Amino acid sequence: MTVVLLDTNVLVYAFDRGEPEKRERAMQLVLDLQQNEVGCLSVQSLSEFFHAVTRGSNPKLSVDEALQSVHEYLLAFPIFLLTPSVVLEAARGVRDHSLSFYDAQFWALALINDIPVIFSEDFQDGQVLEGIRFVNPFAKSFELEKWI
Repeated sequence: MTVVLLDTNVLVYAFDRGEPEKRERAMQLVLDLQQNEVGCLSVQSLSEFFHAVTRGSNPKLSVDEALQSVHEYLLAFPIFLLTPSVVLEAARGVRDHSLSFYDAQFWALALINDIPVIFSEDFQDGQVLEGIRFVNPFAKSFELEKWI
């Protein structure tokens, strides 16, 4: 049963040597959610991940390493696609909840696919929008056991 959608920042922190505590937490999250078959990803998060870890003068991963990581994520998790319905619902999320479009798109994907929880540090921890709960897995009070 899929109950947790992982945001891009969790995937990126798993490769961020500059944030050792977040890196360790992110690596453990990815592994535990995969092993317990409760996590999922979106095409959006995979695209953003690839861009984030390969950009800049000191990228976190080489293009080949990032491509390999995307391939491994594709094999490890159910992947949800962006659809016209997600785009329309995201636009409503911008209008009704004042979300940025790409955050709204992520929320809309969870809403349409009945995924009740999003792990992300980009939203207010504990916030619930139309039944979708945002949880910051990097917060001091976070307990992974509640979600697996």
